[in-house]
Amino acid sequence: MRDSVEIGLGKTAQRGYHLDDIALVPTRRTRDVDDVSTTWQLDAYQFKIPCVAHPSDATMSPATTVALGRLGGLGVLNVEGLWCRYEDPTPVLEELAGLDEGIESTRRLQEVYSEPIKPELIVERVKQIRDGGVTVAVRVSPQHTLALAPVILDAGVDILVIQGTLVSAEHVSTVDEPLNLKEFIADLDLPVVVGGCTNYQTALHLMRTGAAGVIVGIGADGWATTDRVLGIRVPMATAIADAAAARRDYLDETGGRYVHLIADGDIQTSGDIAKALGCGADAVMLGEPLSRSEDAPAGGAWWVSAASHPKLPRGSFGTAEEPVGTLERVLFGPSDDPDGALNLFGGLRRAMAKCGYRDLKEFQRVGLVLDR
Repeated sequence: MRDSVEIGLGKTAQRGYHLDDIALVPTRRTRDVDDVSTTWQLDAYQFKIPCVAHPSDATMSPATTVALGRLGGLGVLNVEGLWCRYEDPTPVLEELAGLDEGIESTRRLQEVYSEPIKPELIVERVKQIRDGGVTVAVRVSPQHTLALAPVILDAGVDILVIQGTLVSAEHVSTVDEPLNLKEFIADLDLPVVVGGCTNYQTALHLMRTGAAGVIVGIGADGWATTDRVLGIRVPMATAIADAAAARRDYLDETGGRYVHLIADGDIQTSGDIAKALGCGADAVMLGEPLSRSEDAPAGGAWWVSAASHPKLPRGSFGTAEEPVGTLERVLFGPSDDPDGALNLFGGLRRAMAKCGYRDLKEFQRVGLVLDR
């Protein structure tokens, strides 16, 4: 039974755990690291590593989307981002890379994102990614899905990601026609990934829409301010475990339909990746760790998509830091960083080997312990 705490005579709160609160427990068996597989498959698309890129302009351009795809991950381009607003956003990205932290940087983000989205650029960017020979995935917010979907689908994407800070299957509005995810997804013949969500009920409802994948978490990292702006903070270990329970129940409910979980939040190191997968995720969504590569289009600066919201920004601007290496080195090493910021998926492979598991599905059964 879930641990509840009385915070006052009239209110109780459920106890949740962050990834930092838990640790993996090795079994009696270890494996050779070369015998471990990190392959992951979403619908018909197979990937070498369980890595989905957070669709931030700081890390994902058409070129880096292709580069990540060739390295075995899934790059996701934001069709509401700078690459679909400007013919050549390079000067804008270079300017942003030179900004300092503070209110002025947030105001500048809001200004550059006020440029209208251009449908013809969506078509062009999708073609650039497809010409790179990788799986084409793009992100759109729930608010703009109905308006932009015809352009996105005609452009020919492989995977559609509908992502917001929080997404539900039962959005209620007396002002606008809400997006009916179940009806929308039923009319498509391509896999759709939706999220984020934070609990069992929302995850289960999103699975019932027909989504191929559900994003768990709200992309929280050291720069996110959703907790300060909205009062919402997600303990990721608990959120992933709850969503994994929803997946199990949905599997039974449907007689075998498996929905993939993608963890998005508080993931900075190879150890964080291992713990997220150990809690039940199938893949992780990486943002800030990829901004440290030499290939990042914003030169080391970092911001989440919500940081440029015109009315209520929910993310601070992270100033540019010195790159730590190529994208390949960030993902696969070699590493000279003892804290797990490089060779992210080499670290995952070694964690799986030390715990005695040969593939990701087996690794989801790893034992956990609270150590904080």
